[in-house]
Amino acid sequence: MTDPQPPYLRIVADVERRIADGELRPGDPVPTTRAIMREWGVAMATATKALAALKQAGAIESTSRVGAVVARRRLPSRSTGGLDHDRVVRVAMGIADADGLAALSARAVAAKLGVATVALREHLDADLPQLIADAAFAEIEYPQPPPGWRSHLRVAARLQWAAYQRHPWLPRLVSIVRPATLPGLLAYAEWTLRALDDLGLDQRTRLHVYAAVVNHVRGTALNIESEAGAELDTGMTSRQWMTARLAVDGPLIARVAEPGADVDLESLFDFGLERLLDGLTAVLTPRKIHR
Repeated sequence: MTDPQPPYLRIVADVERRIADGELRPGDPVPTTRAIMREWGVAMATATKALAALKQAGAIESTSRVGAVVARRRLPSRSTGGLDHDRVVRVAMGIADADGLAALSARAVAAKLGVATVALREHLDADLPQLIADAAFAEIEYPQPPPGWRSHLRVAARLQWAAYQRHPWLPRLVSIVRPATLPGLLAYAEWTLRALDDLGLDQRTRLHVYAAVVNHVRGTALNIESEAGAELDTGMTSRQWMTARLAVDGPLIARVAEPGADVDLESLFDFGLERLLDGLTAVLTPRKIHR
């Protein structure tokens, strides 16, 4: 049975265990990115994400002379008071998956964990919505990028789309203009932006290409949650609903579409993505040719 925990979190847990056991003491250097890559057999992006998570947790700090070291004045351990950070996040995600974001609160999570709400709030190092959004992106397993910027961006979009399908509440927590700087979200951005390397783009264009792709996926995915609710209410998929409506509103529908023509979220996502990539070709290809 495979371990469902993302690789970077396993590294974080192991380093925190070494610190707790005294193998690594305050001021001791922690494994470098390359050392983590060798020891755990992971990619550079995973090693970087693990170190970023350790720094955010207050377990390590940066120094000018030797790089990252065990923090001399550590923040309270994530497991203080019997609370385990990963378990807190799993419980919070379970609540959001089952009942939506409206049901997510520190009180609800604390009740599931059997702890006081105030103890949970003191334990958290970020808002619950941010933590579960980051964890949802951390679930993504990145393949070897395919050749060509178009294929790479297509895969990136589908990885994001799959994350939204697993967690329909997630699109509401992703901001295009005020993105959260959390490890899982940053890892997705870094992997996606690699598609634009060596194209001679300025930073502003790179950012706008990335944001345009994310915005298309997120914008379409905002309908996943409401469509799931509508399917539960009616007992019909969107295609079944449209077929049923033909018997009632057939003449009206025929004014804008032929009977039998339909649209659903998957077709909207696929069609919109390919047209977006078509448009980006006009922006990116000439720059490549004229280098």
